Amino acid sequence: MKPTLDVITIGRASVDLYGQQVGGRLEDMASFSKAVGGCPANIAIGTARLGLKSGLITRVGDEAMGRFIREQMEREGVATQGIVTDPERLTALVILGVRDSDSFPLIFYRDNCADMALTEDDIDEDFVASAAAIVVTGTHISRETSAAAQRKAIRIAKANGRKVAFDVDYRPNLWGLLGHGAGESRYVRSDKVTEHLQPILADCDLVVGTEEELHIAGGSEETLAAIRAIRAVSKATIVCKRGPMGCVVFPGEIPDSLEEGVKGPGFPVDVYNVLGAGDAFMSGFLRGWLKGEALETCCAYANASGAFAVSRLLCSPEIPTFPELQHFLKEGSRHRALRFDEDINHIHWATTRRPEADSLMALAIDHRMQLEAMAKEIGAPIERIPDFKVLAVEAAARVAKGRPGFGMLIDGTYGREALFRAADHPFWIGRPVELPGSRPLDFENGGSLGAQLVEWPVGHTIKCLCFYHPDDPPELKQRQERELLRLYDAARHIGRELLVEIIAGKHGELKADTVAGILQRLYDLGIKPDWWKLEPQREKAAWSAIGEVITRNDPYCRGIVLLGLEAPEDELEAAFAAAASEPQVKGFAVGRTIFNDAARRWLKGEMSDEAAIADMAARFQRLVEAWRRAAGHAEAREQQELALS
Repeated sequence: MKPTLDVITIGRASVDLYGQQVGGRLEDMASFSKAVGGCPANIAIGTARLGLKSGLITRVGDEAMGRFIREQMEREGVATQGIVTDPERLTALVILGVRDSDSFPLIFYRDNCADMALTEDDIDEDFVASAAAIVVTGTHISRETSAAAQRKAIRIAKANGRKVAFDVDYRPNLWGLLGHGAGESRYVRSDKVTEHLQPILADCDLVVGTEEELHIAGGSEETLAAIRAIRAVSKATIVCKRGPMGCVVFPGEIPDSLEEGVKGPGFPVDVYNVLGAGDAFMSGFLRGWLKGEALETCCAYANASGAFAVSRLLCSPEIPTFPELQHFLKEGSRHRALRFDEDINHIHWATTRRPEADSLMALAIDHRMQLEAMAKEIGAPIERIPDFKVLAVEAAARVAKGRPGFGMLIDGTYGREALFRAADHPFWIGRPVELPGSRPLDFENGGSLGAQLVEWPVGHTIKCLCFYHPDDPPELKQRQERELLRLYDAARHIGRELLVEIIAGKHGELKADTVAGILQRLYDLGIKPDWWKLEPQREKAAWSAIGEVITRNDPYCRGIVLLGLEAPEDELEAAFAAAASEPQVKGFAVGRTIFNDAARRWLKGEMSDEAAIADMAARFQRLVEAWRRAAGHAEAREQQELALS
């Protein structure tokens, strides 16, 4: 049977809670970032990011942390058939921090945890045989049941002609050699541990460890002697990780000096956090090794991946993607602290953010100022506005019917309950941050942007409307650009996607190159939003210019959605037809064209809830059909042109 996966990793899967106050004690940590952790789980994610088809065998608890691991694995593209839900045990947790350049305290919460309860029954023969290689790990040899599970996986792999890689992954306190407070410790000599590890070595095709880990595997505290002891029982390629010095590989006979192995030099980067570096290293090495690359290339992938990990705070989230790795190996970086490299960070962000549908059709109900004015005009209490926004969610849901590619723009001022209800559906959700109607741009609620945004769910996209025209006075443009830069920085630091809405036509002439010039100016400032929301353009040349600017400056941009500006439906249909020929235009986000009439009549008491929902749903449905017609015609024309060429 030909393998369908490249690699399956087996063993630990935990949730890491990283203290965000770098330089402080764990005792003083006030906030934490959450991520998937555990050596095999990290490697499964790392190899998937580097272009391998990976899977994971482990156990997680039947609770939120276990579901988080499973869902994150799915988002990363990792095969999850081997993840068993344990109804009796909790998912393992790890508390970690960065005290200083040499101290990285951590506490393992692993008493009777789910992943250490892995048994032979959890090893599915067909799943193991579906991979070209498996990765077994040292920690899971520390318990008899989990060790038996790994031995069974090895037997299946060998019987099917698959490769076996061994990550020594030595944590003394997980072997019961040290107390809970010694999670940071990486080495304690133990003949008992060596006796447990050595029987595994004979079946391995690859053995990877630090010098200390090879000491425990080989039973000697002299590195070369330990490597020779491993070679005496194993024909595996042996990889010795040497931190900033890179690594050295021994594919065959062990020479008289470590320096005579196949060397892969390290990369000169500033160390921010060493935790997770080995998992990133292993991911990089496997990318080359399983693709049949030269050992020197395997080492380059491994050392570069490790360099990324030590330059950033977390573990699995910081492992590079293959486009990011290729960029670094080709272009290098002007920063020793890679976390400050804006180009690399953008590639990392854009290639690891949550997947979205290729198109977006959104009902915008984030209007505040307009609905307040409407309520005042007709004498309706503004306290009714939140209830109307909940009706709009139901209208959008009736059209979407759970399908991907649909979304909503909802504010937090009057839309708090609507946001809660929108979360009941698989919507893309955008939320505004601008003070309505502000020019120069200002933000709602004042204070720190980051403090506000960190409270948002991670799936919510920040939306910011800026009235910007190239003919604006210089001081106005400078103020607006400063605020957009501040917002972009906040979005990236807290990990939220950003949609920037530009309206130029209300404050000056809209020429064919107006909006394209604005976008180029913002790109020149370093602002690369995930989405653009733009007003309809009169000329096809304008859309072509806009698309060219986006493609040239940010090939990772998700695209453009059209705004409506309260235009009648027939005008919007014409605007859709004009815009659909530009590949960067992915859909629309329209509000008042859909809800204006229903809102007015409902607020006046002339329309029931059901009638308002039905009216908005019908209007939204007509726009969806209009966009799909326009997009379909554009695609047909493009295919016809390609056929003729």
